[in-house]
Amino acid sequence: MTAEVGRDESRGHAVRVFTIWAVASVVAVVLVIWVLGPQLPPGTMTVQAGGQSFTNTVLTAVCIPIALLVIVFFLYSLIAFRARGREEDGAPIHTNGRVIVLWLATTVTVVMGLAIWGSYELLPGQNGAGGGMGPNPIFKPADAHLALPVQVIGQQWLWTFRYPTYGGVESPKLAIPAHRLVVLHVTSLDVTHSFWAYKLGVKADAVPGVDNIAYVQANDTGTFMIRCAELCGLWHGNMFTKGLVLSQPDFSTWIAHTVKENAPATHFLPPFSYRYFPEPQRRAG
Repeated sequence: MTAEVGRDESRGHAVRVFTIWAVASVVAVVLVIWVLGPQLPPGTMTVQAGGQSFTNTVLTAVCIPIALLVIVFFLYSLIAFRARGREEDGAPIHTNGRVIVLWLATTVTVVMGLAIWGSYELLPGQNGAGGGMGPNPIFKPADAHLALPVQVIGQQWLWTFRYPTYGGVESPKLAIPAHRLVVLHVTSLDVTHSFWAYKLGVKADAVPGVDNIAYVQANDTGTFMIRCAELCGLWHGNMFTKGLVLSQPDFSTWIAHTVKENAPATHFLPPFSYRYFPEPQRRAG
């Protein structure tokens, strides 16, 4: 009789914990999707940034019920199972095989599901999700051959940008057209830097002698910050600039003006190449 009463009491506790957890999880997931999700970084300025924000929303929505299960059980235990009256040893705890199997099955399913889904999002789903994919990306956008090439050049301690389809003109400002796929060829002239355009959802290492490719397609016009995310020397913290996403007509006007204004300097630039090497190597032959 005592064993049956104990089982009924345990079942009652389990039902209450599950009910509280289920209600809290539904409310929290709805708030994550509709309230928190739109605020999660890096935003929706580009296709790549939007994909990352969606991924962050999904991960948060999946993790919230898991965290709530631990929190709800912990708080419920503090209230329902705390010692009352005379202090004495609690009843012995016995292993519950069904709970162990359920916990293992749930965690394996969640981890494997996120691993498979995350791999798809990172590779073919988002075409690298704005990360540098080396000189020969395995997964490319369907219209990659139509992308506007822009070279990102890091050097101590500034960024410059070359446009090979516009005579190889180089500018200290990065401007890209909205609603058009852009392929960024990221490299360096001296040490390793890291090109990080947060609002674009792009982060790619700039390595001497390496052409590191990242794709980006802007949804809206506006400005964005560019920073170096790799410690590269004394003035690393000052290696930042502002970029522009322009409408196609405004971009055409901007690039035409840039080509004309920089024509005298463009004449003295080295021939365009997707890879550059530091000065000592060139001098050494």
